Amino acid sequence: MQKLLKPLMTARSKSVYSAFSVMVVTIFSTWAVFDGMKTEVVFAADGQEQTVKTDTDTVGELLDDLGIEVGKHDELSHGEKTTIEDGMKIELDSADKILLTIDGKTEEYHTTAKTVGEFFREESLTFSKHDEISHTNIEILRDNIEIEVEKAFPVTVKDGNEEKELWTTGGTVNELLEANDISVKKKDKVKPGLDKQVKKDMEVSIVQIKTDEEEVEESIPFETEEEDDDSLEKGETRTVTEGKKGTLLKTFEITYENGKEANREVVDEEVIEEEQNEIIAIGTKEVAVEEVTSNDKAKTATKKNNERPSSKSEDKSESSSSAEPSSSKVLTMEATAYGPDCAGCSGVSATGMNLKSSPTPKVIAVDPSVIPLGSRVWVEGYGEAIAGDTGGAINGNKIDVLFPTEAEAASSWGRRTVQVKILD
Repeated sequence: MQKLLKPLMTARSKSVYSAFSVMVVTIFSTWAVFDGMKTEVVFAADGQEQTVKTDTDTVGELLDDLGIEVGKHDELSHGEKTTIEDGMKIELDSADKILLTIDGKTEEYHTTAKTVGEFFREESLTFSKHDEISHTNIEILRDNIEIEVEKAFPVTVKDGNEEKELWTTGGTVNELLEANDISVKKKDKVKPGLDKQVKKDMEVSIVQIKTDEEEVEESIPFETEEEDDDSLEKGETRTVTEGKKGTLLKTFEITYENGKEANREVVDEEVIEEEQNEIIAIGTKEVAVEEVTSNDKAKTATKKNNERPSSKSEDKSESSSSAEPSSSKVLTMEATAYGPDCAGCSGVSATGMNLKSSPTPKVIAVDPSVIPLGSRVWVEGYGEAIAGDTGGAINGNKIDVLFPTEAEAASSWGRRTVQVKILD
């Protein structure tokens, strides 16, 4: 402007001054008219506003004039072919590029959303409270932002007798349990191991181990000892010392798994009362046999002939002597007792007899190599019976006599040495 006014200041004559003034007024008038013909608009880009005067006809031409390129994901308030009007407000919202990684898989998004939460809603992305997200919903988005999401999955945990469903995004079994305040004791069994990586639909089992001690008294059975006694005749016996059971105190360590007994182990034994063996005297004295001479035999025969009764009486005498067989065999045996309800007993004898019938039959269990099965026998203190059963512990000179119940067998008989006569 000063350049335009300088000639005017140096002009000397009035005529020159007047001519130059007319030229200046004309220039300024032309500029004012041209500037007045421009349209005034407000252009807002990403929240920043400016007023722009333009002689362009459309929004697209204005953007070209301003050197602004609109991306395909950007939001423009007016179409590029929209005619420019005075006072118009044109808004341009540039889209940000978002790199979203979910469980290791990355996808690219473009959005004009302002916050992370708004972006998720815009893309219909929903996540649970158990998922791990690198940014909060209220964080402001920026171009090229990277958002990482690890989606949680359920894991079933059986803690003792309680079952729980826990959510996790990964890690070890130990980390999962610690995150959920589940304590594991040193003796507890965890399957799979604490250092194993958790996986979807995995089942973790915690067996709670508890140990306790228990004291139990058990009887110590006595043994039967036999000793020769030459003061007794052969076949005779005498109880020298009664047998007496002892008492043993056992300490068991009991292991419980989830409250149920799983194992029982003896950790200590203490004899409280010693057992006392039964001592039986066995006769060894030989029975003296009188020697009979031939003369004695003759005298005896003559005497018998003289004293012989009538034939009818003779037949009666012979019949009476046959009532007790001379061939009967007598054995000295160790006898115990049992009932049909004993552990492992079926209630049926080895020969098929019903041992549970009422009244209880008189039956003894024998070693068939000593007393044949089916034999009729007489047992001292028990009476006549049938050798109709066997037993795993019955061998040699041992028998077992039957009582109605196991309890009665223990209280009424016990163990004793008896004479057994095989009748037939």
